[in-house]
Amino acid sequence: MEKVDEVLEKFRYAKEDLIQILLELQMLSGKNYLPQEWVEYVAKALDMPMNKVYGVMTFYGMFSTKPRGKNLIEVCKSGPCHVSGSQGIELMLEKELAIKPGETTDDGLFTLERSNCFGACDIAPAIKIGEKVYGNLTPDSLRAVIKSYREEA
Repeated sequence: MEKVDEVLEKFRYAKEDLIQILLELQMLSGKNYLPQEWVEYVAKALDMPMNKVYGVMTFYGMFSTKPRGKNLIEVCKSGPCHVSGSQGIELMLEKELAIKPGETTDDGLFTLERSNCFGACDIAPAIKIGEKVYGNLTPDSLRAVIKSYREEA
């Protein structure tokens, strides 16, 4: 639990920093999720009931209790993105990655998910990979984005 202890110490075991603690731990997991034993450890270390910690984790969509790919791809399903072609973007991603929403590529590089609005209506259709938003997507620009992440791996 060395990683968990380091993060807890960084935030001085402050209960009010639970979200930041969980976000950092999720990134450190290597699989973009929160392992059960880490969550239990955090709850105990912060002297918080497990249902409170799980309440936070289930309220915010950015947390996962299941392993995900290194790069989480979120397809915006808001009205403006839908009207601008997010369905086609999702279909292209499914074909390019050979996965459906909720699945992870065999190499563990990508997980595809649907998302509510993340504030990119002006550049719809849009996707988000990690914290980076890509908009005004076309088939060619989408392929280029995916290729760049594959080359970084």
